[in-house]
This record gives sequence, C-alpha cells and structure tokens, in this order.
Amino acid sequence: MISTPRNSARVRRLLTAACLSAAALAASLPTGSPARAATSASVAPPRPVSAAEAGTSSWLRTHPQEADRFFRDLPKGGDLHNHLSGAVRTEYLIRMAADDGLCIDATMTAVEAPCGPGTRPAADALTDARFRQAVIRAWSMQDFPRNESGHDHFFATFGKFGAATWHRGKMLADVAGTAAAQNQTYLETMVSPAFAGARQLAEDVGWDADLAALHRRLLAGGRLDRLVADAEEEADTADAEFRDTARCATAAPRPACRITVRWVTQVSRGSSPERVFTQIALGLRLAEHDQRFVAVNLVQPEDGEIALRDYRLHMRMLDYLHGVYPRAHITLHAGELVPGLVKPEDLTFHIDDAVRTGRAERIGHGVDLVHEDDWRRLARDMARRQIAVEVPLTSNAQILQVEGAEHPFPLYRKYGVPVVLSTDDPGISRGDIGQEYQRAARTYGLDYAELKDLARASLEYAFLPGRSLWRPDPVRQGFRPVQECRAARSQRCERFLATSPKARLEWRQEQSFHAFEARYTS
Repeated sequence: MISTPRNSARVRRLLTAACLSAAALAASLPTGSPARAATSASVAPPRPVSAAEAGTSSWLRTHPQEADRFFRDLPKGGDLHNHLSGAVRTEYLIRMAADDGLCIDATMTAVEAPCGPGTRPAADALTDARFRQAVIRAWSMQDFPRNESGHDHFFATFGKFGAATWHRGKMLADVAGTAAAQNQTYLETMVSPAFAGARQLAEDVGWDADLAALHRRLLAGGRLDRLVADAEEEADTADAEFRDTARCATAAPRPACRITVRWVTQVSRGSSPERVFTQIALGLRLAEHDQRFVAVNLVQPEDGEIALRDYRLHMRMLDYLHGVYPRAHITLHAGELVPGLVKPEDLTFHIDDAVRTGRAERIGHGVDLVHEDDWRRLARDMARRQIAVEVPLTSNAQILQVEGAEHPFPLYRKYGVPVVLSTDDPGISRGDIGQEYQRAARTYGLDYAELKDLARASLEYAFLPGRSLWRPDPVRQGFRPVQECRAARSQRCERFLATSPKARLEWRQEQSFHAFEARYTS
C-alpha cells in the first residue's frame, strides 16, 4: 500500500527538506488573531488574505482562459469520497476487460468468455472506434441516453463493467495516477474486502435482532477473524499489483507511487440485514486491526427499496458496532435524495439519523439538508461537532440534477459545517477533482483563498492518524497552526511533524501552496 513513509531515516530526510524551505513557508502560514465567534447562522468573517493569496486570486480573475491549468496544478490535498471501481478511467476498464479476454454482450455488459451469439470480444473496443464509443457511453455518463434518467444510468454502469474490476491494484494505479496528475497527495477509496466470504458467513449465521448475540455468532470459531485475514491478504495482493503496475520499485516510479492511500470498507445497504451487519462488523474490525483500512461506509442507492426500509436499522447496527470498535471511523452516504425520488417523509431524517445514531464523522452528499426536520439545528450541530460533508458537485448534478443555487453547498458553509470537495466516481462522471474545484469557483464565486481552505479541509478531515497541523475548529477560526509550529523552523515543530502522519501531509501541502502562489505573484 502506498503510505506515509515508515522508515525513520526517510522521515528525517523529508523533515529536513521541509525545514530548509520553512523560512519562506512561515511567512505564508496564517498567524493572525482568532476571528470573532460565529453567530448561530453564519461563520466568522473571512480570514485575512495574504498578499500572495490576493495576487493569485487576481491572476485567476484576469486569465480565465488558463483556468484548466490553474485548477489542475492547484494543490488539492485529498479525495475523501471515492469509489475505486467508479473512479477508474473508462478507457482503462476497457483495456482490463480486453486483457482478461472478456466479452461484451448486446446490453454492453462485460461477461466471461467464450463470446456467444450477440457478444463481441472486449478487445474489439480497442480497435473499433464506433464500438469503443458505444461501450464508453454505456459504462459512463458520457452522452447517456436521454430516455434514461441520470440516476438510473449512473447506477446501472456498475453492473455493466463489474466483470472488469477484479484487479484492485491495477485500478488503484490508474486512480492514484490521476490524483497525482491533479496535484493531490492523499486518497481514501472504497472497496468491498472479503466480499464473498462475508456473504457466506452472513448466510451461515442468519439474522438475529439481538445485535450483541449476532455479533457473538460472527465471532464464534474465529470466523470473523478469518475474514479479516482474508481481507488483509487481498490488500497484500493489491499492494503488490499496484507497485508492479506503477513501477514503484524501479528507477523511474510513476507519480502514483507518491500518493498516500487508505481503504474504506463499503457495505451494500441493499442487502439482507445479516449481510449488512456482517460487512459493517468486518469493516470496523479490519480498521482496528490493519492501518491500511480506516472506516466503513454504506453504498448503493439510498432510495432503494431495502435501503429505505432498513435505514434506521442500519443506523442502529452502526451505533452498536461503534461501541465494540470505537477506534474505527464511520463515514456515511446520507441525504443523497431529492423530492420525487422518495416519499416526502424519507427526506426528513436521513442525515440526522446518520449523525446522531449512525455515529458518522463525515457525511457523503447531504443534498436533502433543507428537507430534514429542524435542519438549521442539524446544521449548527454538525458545525459544532465538526462533521464534514463530502461534496461531489458533478455527481450531484448528474445523478440528482441538483446544482447551483439548489445545492446546499452554500448553506453548509454559511452555518460553519466543514465542506470537502470530492469526486465520487470520476471515471463514470468523466471528470476529475480539478473539475470539482473549478465548478465550485465558477458557481459560487469562490476566490483563491476560499479554494485554498477547501483544499486544506480535505486533509484536515481525513482519517489519518496523528494530530493536525491546525488548531481545532479551523472552519470558524481559520487555519491557524498549532502552537508547536507557530515558529516554523523550530525543533519543536520538527518533533511535532515527526509524530504525526496527518500533520506531515498538511505541512507538505503548505509547501506546495507556497510554490504554487509564487508562480502567479512573482
């Protein structure tokens, strides 16, 4: 797994390099006095803007024709809401399907060989441009048929390309390579570890409404621990495949090797209660056992029949299992709903239940905020508890047709709720994280300093170990460095960075900001 360096000598070299440029960097770190306390309905006034930030904002306003390059090169920290199979470039999925000798049937679904009547070898898509475009349209949101809703077309793509997604390490190399090209340093991506084994264990133990008893049955005979071991073996295989694909051990490693990656266990919320519970238990136990895994998340359409029926049950499962595995993190898709997609009453509680019962530390999408009961109280509580919202603007527009003034992005910011921009499924969406930042800037009139703080938030709310470089509540009080690093070249700061993987990545981002701004203000 790509990760923060463990070798102490390498860490010392990185910290020494960081301190060599710290004098210049110190001038760019915010050091002003805390902003005044926010009101109940708004954050504090904008923080002071440095001369470099103002100059960079001015350059962007006067050079709109160069926006694509600007947003590609902007240091964007991490992507915290990313589904691995949906993040892979469609063209690379086609290549993997061809390499595995798969076929594509009349519905544009990848299937195992041999290719029967009405099917074609996936390899044909490498040489037949017309066929390739047909596959791309079926496997992504590019030019999808207008007789199909964006919501239905989006979720159908997973079933169409699913047979091509067995090479986790190769997929990660592709996704991490894109992240590196977008000047990111961190990725949390969702996968389904030990999926077949978890399904079998769930079928064997069956359902029991007594969650403690059900958990004991999963543990009996060491079966859940064997699933953890299976998941770790899968991760080892993926690590090796990734390193080989990205050439990490060669003299010319690809940029993907620089990305720090952590896995999030995704749970299929459209499954039977026993399967959902088993996957949650596996994911949380795995996160406490293996540092490569950090959290669990519920996936599949939130408006699905079973997902709606069992929503509160799923939150109770998370509540119980969080008590068993308190060191593992929880991030939840919640509020990925709009009027007309579900009954009005289903819009009134999903985010609230995820936060209060499901123990979510971050929320994915959160689009139906204003339909929640007493949503202002909910927003204030999320702000107070620093529960971040993972916002994929392009995905929300494509799947739910929610964008611009209809999107709660400005409301979350108004109430001081931490917001992090994310990609969701950029392979399907045919986009990247730079597109998300550019869309946010264009739609909501954000200046460079605001974009910079959104990028900082992407690491601040990452599930990385160690203390943050920033003092608590950076959204309301601004990103002010912790006391140890107010004097950036101090040995005290160097010692602090040596103990915290999170702070080291944040420090690296500040160096990148300094170099980035120098290009537009020199």
